[in-house]
Amino acid sequence: MTDPLTPEKRSWLMGRIRSGNTKPELVLRSLLHRCGYRFSLRRQDLPGKPDIVLRKYRTVILVHGCFWHRHAGCKQATVPQTRREFWQEKFARNVARDQRNEAELAELGWRVVVVWECELRQDPLAVLERVLAQLDPQAEPTNYADLPNRREVWRVAEQKLRYRLDRE
Repeated sequence: MTDPLTPEKRSWLMGRIRSGNTKPELVLRSLLHRCGYRFSLRRQDLPGKPDIVLRKYRTVILVHGCFWHRHAGCKQATVPQTRREFWQEKFARNVARDQRNEAELAELGWRVVVVWECELRQDPLAVLERVLAQLDPQAEPTNYADLPNRREVWRVAEQKLRYRLDRE
């Protein structure tokens, strides 16, 4: 199957893919913030520049996109039909890099929590509960009445993304 786009257009489109402030990241950050957790983003001094860093809990959260980070068994972890060998090598490098970064973070004494995009889309509150259990096992259960429902959470992320695009 041939690519319907010119190489220049394909390159431009691929260059528009963001590595930070993705919708899944914004959703999780919003939920954590609403629960009173404060964090820093993409700390340069840590291996792999983790998406979310909770220094107080010595925990980093990696929000992985299923396609780029190869979530096993996920229907979003497909291989493009064109240049399959290139993509398979790229994905293998991504997975190896992720494993190396997680090992280095653990060696430095950081707890690593991986959140997958599909899990966050399916049930953001369940993901939040899992993350909070990692942060503080003795914490009181989250009062979900104070949190928005799944549709509202994703709508807020879309509004923030739209705002960021308007500013470019």
